[in-house]
Amino acid sequence: MEETKELLIIIPAYNEEKNIEKLLDQLEQPDIAAIADVLIMNDASSDATNWIVKGRKYQIVTHVFNLGYGSALQLGYKYAIRRGYEYVIQMDADGQHDVCNIPVIYEKLKTADEQGKKPDIVLGSRFMEGSTPFPVSLAKRLAWSLFRTMIFLGTKRKIADPTTGLQGLSRRVVIFYSRYNHFDDRYPDANIIMQMLLLGFRLVEVPAVMHPRTEGVSMHSGLKPLFYMCRMLFSILAVWVGIRIFKLDAGAADEKDA
Repeated sequence: MEETKELLIIIPAYNEEKNIEKLLDQLEQPDIAAIADVLIMNDASSDATNWIVKGRKYQIVTHVFNLGYGSALQLGYKYAIRRGYEYVIQMDADGQHDVCNIPVIYEKLKTADEQGKKPDIVLGSRFMEGSTPFPVSLAKRLAWSLFRTMIFLGTKRKIADPTTGLQGLSRRVVIFYSRYNHFDDRYPDANIIMQMLLLGFRLVEVPAVMHPRTEGVSMHSGLKPLFYMCRMLFSILAVWVGIRIFKLDAGAADEKDA
């Protein structure tokens, strides 16, 4: 019988036919395939994404309607819980997240600190010493600087990359995220980092290897970045008020299964 793996890689995908096959090729490298299973969350793609993945015999869940990036991830978390995975690494389908990051994040998730505690969340950062150079527009640099400042003011933690989609999660975080109203169904980014830090979950960053998108259209194209930034600002503030003032989910990080 095939040995059950403890790591699941969740990849949300929306119209990524030009990128997904190359990514699947990379995930089949022996050092990756030996440690992880792969789940593709197809968010109602209108191109050939669904058929490419099925043709490669990967596990895939396809939404009938486009529900958004966050909803795709959350359903993937529920899948991971039902199948008994201990760790999840989420990454994008557009080729920006190099698969060489997977063993690094996986090992970090399993490594205890001086107090004998393992991380709950490992962020793959584009902006740490050791990260590969990553081109960023002025508008994005300003937005990310604002998000970093808000997170620091709210938690006293400096986060180098508050919007990274490359993340490793422990099982108890996956369980927490899968519950109703614990996860943003559209853009789970800096707001979720603020939430988890305020609740007391252990979060660390590691340098990551990432590449600019070369094919397809980003979910932050056109005017979407403007709406995204406004929504994220209000969401970060709402998270801070909910946890600091109204004590929502107080003690969540102390629960055995979070």
